Amino acid sequence: MDFEYSDDQQQLRDAVAKWVEKDYGFARRQAIVKAGGFSRETWGQMAELGLMGLAVPEAHGGMGFGPVEAMVVMEELGRGIVLEPYAPVALVAGSLLGGHAPEEVQAEWLPRLAGGEAIVVLAHQEREARYVLRHVNTSARRQGDEWRVSGTKSVVPVGDQADAYIVSARVSGAVDDSQGIGLFLVERGASGVSTRGYPTQDGGRAAEVSFADAPARLLVGPDDGYFALETAADVGIAALCAEAVGAMDQLLKVTVEYLNTRKQFGVTIGSFQALRHRVADMKMQLELARSMSYYATLKLNDDPAQRRRAISQAKVQLGQAMRFVGQQSIQLHGGIGVTEEYIAGHYFKRLTCIEMSFGDTLHHLAEVSARMQDTAGVFA
Repeated sequence: MDFEYSDDQQQLRDAVAKWVEKDYGFARRQAIVKAGGFSRETWGQMAELGLMGLAVPEAHGGMGFGPVEAMVVMEELGRGIVLEPYAPVALVAGSLLGGHAPEEVQAEWLPRLAGGEAIVVLAHQEREARYVLRHVNTSARRQGDEWRVSGTKSVVPVGDQADAYIVSARVSGAVDDSQGIGLFLVERGASGVSTRGYPTQDGGRAAEVSFADAPARLLVGPDDGYFALETAADVGIAALCAEAVGAMDQLLKVTVEYLNTRKQFGVTIGSFQALRHRVADMKMQLELARSMSYYATLKLNDDPAQRRRAISQAKVQLGQAMRFVGQQSIQLHGGIGVTEEYIAGHYFKRLTCIEMSFGDTLHHLAEVSARMQDTAGVFA
């Protein structure tokens, strides 16, 4: 299999890398954290690069690129630990709208999303769900010719800044049924919508979003809603895996630079054999993670059963790698590694948040185990 990037993909990587290096340095990131964890100015710059329309079909003003191009972009954004929720908007919400929404909704929202004029995010997580996608307590009911949604969603990316939400809500069935889940578009300015924004541990921004009989537009009916939600979650996980690879790659580079600069007993500590062994182990974990990130991305277009298993396998490997690389980096840096003024700790915070997004390592380990049991009879 050819893992070399095409000329177009390499040019895309270079363009994003140059923007991150030039316009999104550590000082700029720290200023955004202090301002609340989200910058409209930065969002506009990313839109000018064409990144918002990466996965949007050309018919709606986008580029119509695929999963590999998304992976390329996410790796570079990971290197800069960019705070703005690019993947939740451009990839997750964009794929949901482009792949499942009615044509009139696509025509209304996709051009605005591609141009950076509108922010649409998936609001699916609920406090008691424990990462289980089918656990949906938020309800939707039909009232005349329109739908009304009631419930609360947690940790919605930039939920107090978004223009609209794609909300998973139960139309029928018990709270844990996979059937009966619909996806609805609810605008933030609609009646019955309230938000409570807060900073996240990695410096970004999220919100609790409540819906009290809020008017909504049906995007995906209850027969296909859960399938669409699973697909969107897998797109998000693959994007997070790529982001984590970029972040770990840069964190390893920062750590090596520190080891080659910091002196003890008159020599750089990078010359100590025990510390070199640690760096070698970090590099090994990084490359294992990179391989599984590629695997997850290339499996996105497979049949759902194979895709879901591959995504969970990748999330398990990435979770183990992120924890190891982050912990080792902090250990090798010593006290400076956890200070706000030094960048290493910020990479570790972001890696920790990624590990807990769309299901933590233990959750996906259970998912892999369940799927191996489901297919065990094939090899008996």
